[in-house]
Amino acid sequence: MERTEGGGDGETRMGRSGVGWSLGVWIALAVLPVGGAGQEVREGSAAPVRSAPGAGEATVLALPRISGGIVFDGMPDEAAWTALEPLPVVQHWPDFGAPMSRRTEIRVAYDDEYLWASGRFYEEPGEVAGNSLQRDRWDGDDAFDLIIDSFNDDQTALKFTTTPLGILLDGEVLNDAQWSAGVPALNNDWNTFWAAETTRTDEGWFAEVRIPLSSLGFDVSDGKAVMGLIAARYLAGRNEKHIFPAIPPDWDMADHKPSQARDVVLTGVEEQAPLWVTPYALAGVDRTRDADAETLRPPEVDVSRDVGMDVKYGLSSNLTLDLTVNTDFAQVESDALLVNLDRFGLFFPEKRQFFQERSSTFGFALGEDNRLFHSRTIGLSDEGRPLTIFGGARLTGRVGAWDLGALTMQVDGAEGGLDENAGVVRASRRVLGSGQVGGMLTSRVRTDGGTDLSMGVDARVPLGGEILTLQVAQTRNEGDATTLSALDRTSARLFWERRTLQGIGYDASLTYSGPGYDPALGFEARDDFTATQGRLAYVWQPEGGRFDRVRLQAVTRSFWRNEDGSLESWLGRLQFLTDLAGGHWFNLTGNLTREDVADGFELPGAVVESGTYWGANLFSLLDLNRARTLTGVVNLWTGQAFDGYRFSLRVEPQVNFSRHLSVSASYNLHRLWFPDRDQRVNADLAVLRVRAALDPRLSGEAFVQYSAATDALSTNFRVRYRFGEGRDLYLVLDEARDLENRHGLDDLVLGRTDRRLLLKYSWAFQP
Repeated sequence: MERTEGGGDGETRMGRSGVGWSLGVWIALAVLPVGGAGQEVREGSAAPVRSAPGAGEATVLALPRISGGIVFDGMPDEAAWTALEPLPVVQHWPDFGAPMSRRTEIRVAYDDEYLWASGRFYEEPGEVAGNSLQRDRWDGDDAFDLIIDSFNDDQTALKFTTTPLGILLDGEVLNDAQWSAGVPALNNDWNTFWAAETTRTDEGWFAEVRIPLSSLGFDVSDGKAVMGLIAARYLAGRNEKHIFPAIPPDWDMADHKPSQARDVVLTGVEEQAPLWVTPYALAGVDRTRDADAETLRPPEVDVSRDVGMDVKYGLSSNLTLDLTVNTDFAQVESDALLVNLDRFGLFFPEKRQFFQERSSTFGFALGEDNRLFHSRTIGLSDEGRPLTIFGGARLTGRVGAWDLGALTMQVDGAEGGLDENAGVVRASRRVLGSGQVGGMLTSRVRTDGGTDLSMGVDARVPLGGEILTLQVAQTRNEGDATTLSALDRTSARLFWERRTLQGIGYDASLTYSGPGYDPALGFEARDDFTATQGRLAYVWQPEGGRFDRVRLQAVTRSFWRNEDGSLESWLGRLQFLTDLAGGHWFNLTGNLTREDVADGFELPGAVVESGTYWGANLFSLLDLNRARTLTGVVNLWTGQAFDGYRFSLRVEPQVNFSRHLSVSASYNLHRLWFPDRDQRVNADLAVLRVRAALDPRLSGEAFVQYSAATDALSTNFRVRYRFGEGRDLYLVLDEARDLENRHGLDDLVLGRTDRRLLLKYSWAFQP
């Protein structure tokens, strides 16, 4: 699970004439030599594990080539499997290197088409945890993980997970699995083509995994491909993990870190150039009321029928071209409602599948949620309303020492206006071992014919056990005032960090953003500021007892206005964070804040006037082990807010009735009151979510959200039938209802109601 360490900063943690496709963009960067010592290849499955960086030359494990027939049924009992030695797994967590409580056997091999893996996971009868039957849904299940750094860059990897019920979960590991200054560690929305089969017996559970080499992307040199590999088993009921290689839990998400993976070599493999074609057809009915009508009118009803297509073509084993025509994302889950109790914008993540492939290639995070490029700006209005995407192309992969990404999308413009085009080019390469240099250029051709440009260069420099990141970005938008200098249109960031969960860890950053810096295809919560941030932490693992790991840390953060140098925001924070025995997690945070509000702003039911406000608040969060039948989250925020007080309580219980049904409810009580002005804010959020599955093919999910701040109710209901991997039928019902009765007509539907019923079928195949 991903968990947020912070607390108390707000509620984020979220005529087709005249416009052609983007012109080609050239990026020229200095070619620097790639560092790193040579590597030795040794045969066998028990070679020494990777040494710590700088501790000496590591060896590369030669994976065995599997031979003989395999019946892909989830029971790895064929001679082809038993002839292989299992990997030497060790206990990773909670007690590194201690004897494992249960026997674990993991084998990994390959042939001309697939990377194969099998697991024999012994367990007592009734102790195997299998709670979810939905693809990409983990509900505290036992798990078999494969982390594959297919480009062997020690920064990114692909994650493949299956559970005792044979459910597939996949994702992309980013930034060496480090949550750091706005850069995520995981992208769980990425999907690809692969398969797993499992079997359960009185001895435990057993698994076979088959990953097409064409789904990985890798470099081939002299018939050899070198990748990083981590293989692991998770025992949910015991919160215990077994892992290969012997990676100590010395970092956040150490079991996912590509830099600690074991280098393995596949010999005699050829470049894979797959071709996948995924057409779709949909039909639906939209019912929409005019939100601005002064009188209640009958809703407009529109019947939609549409077709489109996605194409994935491997230009080589390490370079993939994705094409899309008449793109539709109707089956994507609706955004969760968020409450904004501050004056800065909320960040919403990208969920659409087309933008997930190697998304890390396009990463250019400038601290917190700030991005030079955020794909959500393409094809969605500022209010989150889908716009018609005529089509686009996306190129990702590696050419020589360079990681490359290019994207162009054509979007329908406003009524009667020109179309909009978005283009992005990103290039980076490894230097100095695990270091990196790169650049990015984005362009948006607007519906009024103007052009917005953004560009940036960045470098990550390893300094022993520390990392220094330098970034400079600049924008040039059509219509910029001529008085804006280059510095006015610039954002720059210096970030220094030491990543560790043993002893002392720290980081510090300095960020500048000018008054004219405005990334048209990015996200920037604040404008025209200079910021500093520092964090100092001490982490230790107690022997026995209730705590598996304890972290104490102090954080300070300041934002100054560039215009006059005044302090706009300041935060001082003390935190106690711990992994509890039994798989629970607890966070207790105290914050001291100072906010200087230059311009007053509105909250639902109150107005925060301009002024300087000091405040203190307390944040706590308890996250229970999701393997339990009754699990959930309890979150408390209480203290001062501007010139008033705030009390927020989130209670989110979840009951896993069986593998077929789980129900969760969430009530977020958000109350603010300002005694001096006799104003109160009720911004409560309520969510009810039901997940059901008959089997791994047929599943459904429904959730209802209510926001007291806007007096609005939204519903999303989705049924999915999986005919096979990449072949899906969706039935989707979306409804948004404004409960405010502006017309005083009790016998009619209140306010505005939008409703959409959709049936969509997509079919991926190889011609």
